[in-house]
Amino acid sequence: MHLTKQLKFQATQSSREVSAILIKPSNAKMFLVFAHGAGAGMQHPFMENVSKLLADNKVATFRFQFPYMEKKIKHPDIPNILMETVRSAVNAAKNEVGDLPLFAGGKSLGGRMTSNAAAKSPFPNVKGIIFFGFPLHAPGKPSSERAEHLYNVTVPMLFLQGTRDSLADFNLLKPLCKKLGEKAELHIIEGADHSFHVLKSSGKDDKSVLKELAEKVSIWGEEFLNKT
Repeated sequence: MHLTKQLKFQATQSSREVSAILIKPSNAKMFLVFAHGAGAGMQHPFMENVSKLLADNKVATFRFQFPYMEKKIKHPDIPNILMETVRSAVNAAKNEVGDLPLFAGGKSLGGRMTSNAAAKSPFPNVKGIIFFGFPLHAPGKPSSERAEHLYNVTVPMLFLQGTRDSLADFNLLKPLCKKLGEKAELHIIEGADHSFHVLKSSGKDDKSVLKELAEKVSIWGEEFLNKT
C-alpha cells in the first residue's frame, strides 16, 4: 500500500511556495527527492509513471515543481534559483523521510541542477544522486562542459541513459563516467532517446523501459546501502 500526499514548501527566500507530491510505500527502503525536467513539471506522465514504479520497487519519492513551472512559465528559472529550490526540496523532504536513506536527482535539467547544487555544497544526509538522462550538452553540439562540476560531487552517482539520447553523446559520456571512477555508474538503455522512448524495431516498449529504470534505481540503492 502506498501513501500519497500533496505538499507545499518555500522554494527560495524570494519566491512563493511550490507544490510537491509524496508517494511512500509502506515497505519503502529508500527515499528519492525527484526533480522534473525543463519542459514538463512533476505531473508529466514520465514523472508520474516512474514515481509509481519506484514505489512498487520500495522507493519513496518526493517530486516537486520549480518556481517557473508552478507559475506556468515556459522558460526555466536561473540556475541559482533552481539549485536553491532543489536544496529546499531536500530540506522539506527530510520531514517525511523518517529513518529512510535519502537520495536526490531527477529528469534531465532536474538531475543536473541537483548535482550542481551538491557540487557547490554537499547535501547533508543525501547518500547519492540519480540522473534520469543527464543533459551533457545541447542537441547536436557535443561537449563535456556541463559535466565539469561532477568532479566536485562527493557522493555516488547513477547515470540512466539511452543510446539515442541527443543530449548525451556516448563518445563523451562513457569516458566521463570512467574518469569519475568508482563514484559513477552508467546504466545504458539500448534504443532509448532522451525521453526514454524506444522505437518499435528495438523489440522493447516504453512501459518496459520505465520499469527497467525503476528496478535499476532500487537495485543500485540497495547495493550501495549494503556496502556502507
